Amino acid sequence: MNVVFDIGNVLVHWDPRALYAKVFATEVEVDWFLANVCNHDWNLEQDRGRSFADGVTELTARFPEHAEAIAAYDTRWHETVLGAIGGSVAVLADLAARGTPLYAITNFNQHKFREALERFPFLSTFRDIVVSGDERLLKPDAAIYRVLLARNGLRAEDCVFIDDSEKNVKGAEAVGMRGIHFTTPEALRRELAGMGLL
Repeated sequence: MNVVFDIGNVLVHWDPRALYAKVFATEVEVDWFLANVCNHDWNLEQDRGRSFADGVTELTARFPEHAEAIAAYDTRWHETVLGAIGGSVAVLADLAARGTPLYAITNFNQHKFREALERFPFLSTFRDIVVSGDERLLKPDAAIYRVLLARNGLRAEDCVFIDDSEKNVKGAEAVGMRGIHFTTPEALRRELAGMGLL
């Protein structure tokens, strides 16, 4: 069985609030900014391949009073990445030690992903990583899962896909993969052990 991981908030802890708690004085301001300015839909376009420079320019034109805070999403991006999720990395290492074929599909800007590769050497464990920004495709679009399958000569039914987003898990299941909704490293280990993979 091939095991396919998501990366953000499965193997690597990502949280823009960690940055903006340093930028703004109150949680109310952080909540408003992340809901109305650097929001989920805006960030998703960077994951789809738009450069951060273009995203910042576009948003700054709409919210010039927040120019400095918007720019921080790019220039201080590393502060949104809080580190590896140790228990999940241990699961990855245990799978690798058993010779399990390991892959990843991630919604991630292609340029920031290059930074993540340098910061987290365990990402080199994967035989292949499909990065949304490179492909201009986003989970849960069926096409991004099919990129992994086609590029690596895999059958969907021979893959189990792990993601913290239930929507993305359903996307994988729709193309025929088995899905695991990630909640904690301990729960993931139990599920994989139940499948005989650990």
